[in-house]
Amino acid sequence: MRETKPLPPSLCLRVLSRFGISACPPPTLETLQELVTRYTRTVPWESASRIMRRARQAESADCALLGEAFWESHFARGSGGTCYESNYAFFGLLRWLGYDAYLTINDMGETVGCHSAIVVLIEGRKYLVDVGFPVYVILSIDAERETRAECPLMDYSLDPKGGKRYLLRRESLARAHSFTLRDEPVSDADYRAIAIHDYRPDGGQFLNEIVIQKVVDERLWRFHSDVQPYVLQEFVNGDRRDHAIAGDVADALSNQFGIARAVLAEAMAALG
Repeated sequence: MRETKPLPPSLCLRVLSRFGISACPPPTLETLQELVTRYTRTVPWESASRIMRRARQAESADCALLGEAFWESHFARGSGGTCYESNYAFFGLLRWLGYDAYLTINDMGETVGCHSAIVVLIEGRKYLVDVGFPVYVILSIDAERETRAECPLMDYSLDPKGGKRYLLRRESLARAHSFTLRDEPVSDADYRAIAIHDYRPDGGQFLNEIVIQKVVDERLWRFHSDVQPYVLQEFVNGDRRDHAIAGDVADALSNQFGIARAVLAEAMAALG
């Protein structure tokens, strides 16, 4: 994936500052985990800005925020994205920091080629990194045995299935099966084309539902527009607790997740 350009140094330093990191850290395993932790506490996984752009733009190519555009939108509006844009933006940061890594396109259940993730190589070992699901820890990839990783938010396992396929499970949730990693590099051109194609009006993902997820005060919080009356969902030890939203929904979501109210209100209006 060397054809994927690193993000500009000035932008990377702004991103690190946003994460609360004052200096350029070395490309180690410890740094990688810290970056994943800081990202998931700073940048929301969300479809609201995606819906807003789809409603505004006639062409799918004008909707996707890849690399620099993703981060500029985050700085301006507190936005994030879904898997393709989130992982591509994070990948650009990793490239600048000196990590050897590549992007992958993966499967969810019977749906083929619908999710992205990053594979990072450190000291001869491979690690799964995915801020676009998100996966809150990095997992070692081992073709011979299952690997596991734990954090206060979620426990994970990665089970080899042969043919460079690995099944990721979230052990803390009832819907444990998450996605199947296909450990095969995807070219930059192909990845970008897939990300743009995912804005097609006739079947792009998460264009008909507002989903937001972010770690706030070390708790996992989510909003899903299909759950009505609207609630904020808090997850504690795998159990969901619903908190009713009183008053203006866009205000409540902006306050909770840090996304500009205008983005949320426009996305809700687009869904009708």
